Amino acid sequence: MRRIFSIALFTASAAICQPTIAPTEAQVGSRRGQDVDGYNITNSFEVGYRWRDVNGDLGKYRSDVNFGNGIRLLGSNLTVNSKEGHGKYFDELLLNTQGLGNDPYQFASFRVQKNRLYRYDLLWRENDYYNPALTISNGQHLIDTARQLQDHQIVLFPQSKFRFLGGYSRNSQSGAALTTTNLFDQHRGDEFPLFENVRRLQDEYRVGAEMVLAGVKLSFLRGWEFFRDDTRDTSGVSTGNNPSDDTQLTSFRRDQPYHGSTGNWRVHLLVDRSKLYSINGRFTYAGTRRNFIFDEAALGTDRFGGTRNRQVFVSGIGTRPVLAANLTTAINPTESLSIVNHTAFHHTRMNGDGTYQEVNNATALGSLIHFQFLGIQAISTNTEANYRLSSVFGLFAGYQYTERRVRSIQQVDFGDAFPDRTEAEQYNHLHTGRFGVRVHPIKPLTILADTEIGRADKPIYPTSEKNYHAIGGRIRYKTRSIAFGGTVRTNYNFNSDSLFSHSSRSRNYSTDFSWSALTWLGVDASYSKLHLDTLSGIAYFANNALIDNDHSRYISNIHSGNIGVRVSAGSRVELFVGYVRTQDTGSDEPSLGRLGYQVYPLTFDSPMGRVSVRLREKLRWNAGYQHYGYDERLLPAQNYQAHTGYTSLSWSF
Repeated sequence: MRRIFSIALFTASAAICQPTIAPTEAQVGSRRGQDVDGYNITNSFEVGYRWRDVNGDLGKYRSDVNFGNGIRLLGSNLTVNSKEGHGKYFDELLLNTQGLGNDPYQFASFRVQKNRLYRYDLLWRENDYYNPALTISNGQHLIDTARQLQDHQIVLFPQSKFRFLGGYSRNSQSGAALTTTNLFDQHRGDEFPLFENVRRLQDEYRVGAEMVLAGVKLSFLRGWEFFRDDTRDTSGVSTGNNPSDDTQLTSFRRDQPYHGSTGNWRVHLLVDRSKLYSINGRFTYAGTRRNFIFDEAALGTDRFGGTRNRQVFVSGIGTRPVLAANLTTAINPTESLSIVNHTAFHHTRMNGDGTYQEVNNATALGSLIHFQFLGIQAISTNTEANYRLSSVFGLFAGYQYTERRVRSIQQVDFGDAFPDRTEAEQYNHLHTGRFGVRVHPIKPLTILADTEIGRADKPIYPTSEKNYHAIGGRIRYKTRSIAFGGTVRTNYNFNSDSLFSHSSRSRNYSTDFSWSALTWLGVDASYSKLHLDTLSGIAYFANNALIDNDHSRYISNIHSGNIGVRVSAGSRVELFVGYVRTQDTGSDEPSLGRLGYQVYPLTFDSPMGRVSVRLREKLRWNAGYQHYGYDERLLPAQNYQAHTGYTSLSWSF
C-alpha cells in the first residue's frame, strides 16, 4: 500500500506540476484594446493543432498527461469594460477559455457585471480521466471517464451594504470501467470480468445574504446538496479467467444505487471597527443522510458443474451530522505587539444500519443487521503573540492545546439471538509550542526562523503525531530585477503503541530564483528536495501464523527542479525554452536498497520549447514541442517516452 500511495502521489503531483507549452503567452493585438460605443475591448484567440507520438506504455501516458491529436481552441481571452462605468446592459464582461474542443483538460470562465445591480460568475471544467491501474487481474481493472464541473454564482447589489447571494454547482462523472469479481466459491471459484457503466451526479443549490453595518460584516448561506451514484455492473456468458475449470457464468447483474442529501448552513461574522481589536467567527453545519442498496444476481455453474443461482441484497441508511465552529480574536494593544487567539470546535457523528440477505440455490439465510457508530469530537485553542522590537528584529511565540475524543460502536444482530456489540472510546491530548524570530536587516532581505515541539499522550493512529519537533527557516531577497528565496524544514515524529511502532524523519529544502534585469531576457528557476525516512512495525499472517514483530523501513528522496528562459528578439520574435524534472532517487546510499530498505526509484521529466512570431500587429504564428519521459525501476513495463507538439495562430480583432 505504501508503494502504491507513493507512486500515485509522485506521478499525480509530477503531472500536475508540469507546465504545458500551450497555449502561447505572447501578446497579440494592442494591450490598450479598442474603444467601441463607450466600451473598451481586448481580445485574443489561439487555434491550433496538437500532435503526439508515444513509445512505451500508452495507458500510463494517458493517466499522467493524456494530450492527443486534433484541432482545438487552445486559448482565448475577451474583456469588455464600459469606459465611464455606466454601460447600458453591463459594465464588465470577461471570458477566458483553454483547451476547448479536444484537450483532456478544458476550462472556461465567464463574468458579466452591472455596477450596483448584479454580478454573475460561471466556472466550467471538463477532465478526461483514464486510469489503467497496475498490471494486475490480467489488466481488467481500469476506468475511462469524463468529469464535468460547473459553478454558477450570482450577487445582487454587489457594491451595496446589503447583498443577496445565489448559486448552483454540478459535478458529474460518466463513462466506462472494468473490474472483476469472484463467484460461487470464495477460495476456489473463478474470477470474471465485469463491465461498469459509471454514472455519478452531485448537485448543490445555495442562497444567502451579506450585510455590512458600522464595521460589522455578517453573512449566511443556506445550501442543499444531492448526490446520486447509479453505477451498474453487468456481464454475459463467460468462462472466467480460468477457462479449464467448470465454473462458468451465464448472466450477471449488479445494481448499487447510492443516494443522499446534505443540508448545510454557513455563517460568517467579522468585527473590524477598531485598530485595537478584531473578531472573526465562522460556523458551519452539515446534516448528511445516505441510502444505499446492493442488489446482485448471478447465474452459472460451480466447480463441480452444479447449477448456481445466487442473489444478494444489502440495504442500509446512514447519517453524518458535522458541526464546525471557530472564533479568532486579534488584539493590538500597541503598534509593536499583537496577540491572536484561535479557538475551534469540530464534531462529527457517523451512524447507520445495514441489512444483509442472501438467497443461494433457493435456500434463504437469516437476515444480518449491522449497526455502526463513529463519533469524533475535537476542541483546539491556539494563542500566538507577535512582538516587533524594532524595524529590524521581531519575535513570535505560541501555544496550542487540542483534545480529541473518538467513540465507536459496532453491533451485529443474528436474527433473534443476542446482539454482538463492541464499544470503544479513546481520548488524545496534544500540547504544541512554537517560537520564532524575524529579521529584516535591509529592505530587500527578510529572514525567518521557527521551531515547533508537540507532545500527544494517545495518538489515534500508529502514524499520527506523538512526540515530534520541527525546525525551519526561510530567507527572501527581492528587488525590481532579481528575486531569490530559500526554505529549509525538518520534521521528526516518534510514535508507538502495543502492536505497532512508527517513527519518521523528513527534511525539505527548496530554493527559487528569477532575474529580469534586461528587457529582452528573463530567467526563472527553482529546486526542491524532500527526504522521507520511516520505520514502521507491521503485522501479517504467514503460513497460518501471525507475525507481529517485523518492521518495514522506507526511504525516499524526491528532487524537483525546473528552469525557464524567455528571449525576445525585438518585438517580432519571442522564444521560450524550459526543463522540468522530478526524480525519486530512493536512497542516497545505493547499498541500503540491498539491505532490506524499501526504495522505489523513478523519474518524470519534461523538456520543452516554444517560438512565437508576430506576422502582423494582430496576428502571430506559434509552434512548440514538449517531451514527457517516465522511467520506473520497479515496473518498467509502465515506462514511456512521449513526444508532443503543436502549431497555432493567435489573432485579435
